[in-house]
Amino acid sequence: MTGEETPRARLRRRRLFNLAWIIPIVAAAVAGWLIWQRMQERGPEISIRFADGGGLRVGITPVKYRGVVIGDVSGVRLSEDLRHVLVRARLQRGAAGIAREGAVFWIVRPQVGFGNVTGLNTVLTGPEIQVLPGKGEGPRRQAFVGLDAAPVGLETAGLKLVLRAERPRSIRPNTPVHYRGVEVGMVQKLELGPNALSADVQVLIFERYAGLVRQGSAFWDTSGVNVRGGLLKGIELDIESLRTIATGGIEFATPSAKAPRAKPGGVFFLHDKPKDEWLSWLPRIPLPPAQEPAP
Repeated sequence: MTGEETPRARLRRRRLFNLAWIIPIVAAAVAGWLIWQRMQERGPEISIRFADGGGLRVGITPVKYRGVVIGDVSGVRLSEDLRHVLVRARLQRGAAGIAREGAVFWIVRPQVGFGNVTGLNTVLTGPEIQVLPGKGEGPRRQAFVGLDAAPVGLETAGLKLVLRAERPRSIRPNTPVHYRGVEVGMVQKLELGPNALSADVQVLIFERYAGLVRQGSAFWDTSGVNVRGGLLKGIELDIESLRTIATGGIEFATPSAKAPRAKPGGVFFLHDKPKDEWLSWLPRIPLPPAQEPAP
């Protein structure tokens, strides 16, 4: 015996709860909550038939209404006859009411040309699907036929006029109509006039600005570049805007607020350029207050 104490073994009870478990438990709880929230937001899945599905990506391509994402593409495949592309889209629950009779879907892609400039915001993000809900409380649907391009003339309320021109320059559907540089209308359609002697440009002046058009109003084409002057006085270039070079543009002026308002279907001549007196017209025409779009 050396007098030294013999070591004694001590038993420690295993803790039922270890602090190291907190992280995976919290992570699992957060993941479960996110999955539950995602399931709560899930709405109906619809099918849209397009002629071309180039650029559409599952889980990435959004479905938008008024610039707000209301769903995304959940599947892309060819139809059985190989002539169309069937796109499945999952809508959010709050936007389920959009999938009704009369809803219109189309793909927005970047397009730049002398007659069309659209979808420039999709150059980096890729194509997106936009929708225009049907009117009224029609029955819900799960299958739709998409359009190849945006529908012309989404705005229908307003004053419809005919502008008669010998040869309109760069005027196309959706070409803007301006008053003092502010867009107050749009071109809806072009067709030949009576006896094919002129071109008739059918325009829509938005309802709020319909009172700006009076008897005696003058319309002129602002498309492209106007060149004035000569070798002695020099050359002046008048470029309305880069947009009007590509898409065309129409401007108008009104001589007096006392003149009678233009009637629907009225015919005006579309001039190639404005007269100096038109640019000096300054009538005071009150406008109704702007209305917020219906939800």
